[in-house]
Amino acid sequence: MPKLRRLSGADLVSILALFGFEQISQRGSHIKLRRLAADGSKQTLTLPNHSELERGTLRAILRQSSRYIPESDLIRYFYSD
Repeated sequence: MPKLRRLSGADLVSILALFGFEQISQRGSHIKLRRLAADGSKQTLTLPNHSELERGTLRAILRQSSRYIPESDLIRYFYSD
C-alpha cells in the first residue's frame, strides 16, 4: 500500500501549479490558489503554508483538490510508490 508523503505548503503550491493554479493571495500562514476553468468559472483552494503538513491535512487537501483535478492525476504527487 502506498504511503502518504510528507509535504510542505510550498510543495503543494508547486504541485498545484502544474495543474494551472496560481497564488493569488496570502493571509498569515494560508495561501489562496486559483485557476480559471474552461467554462470560465473560478476554482479556488486554500492551503496552509507550513514547513510540514500533517497527514490528515494532506488527505483533506487531496480530497478538496480532487473536486477540480482527477484524483488519479494527483495520487502520484501525494503518495510514494
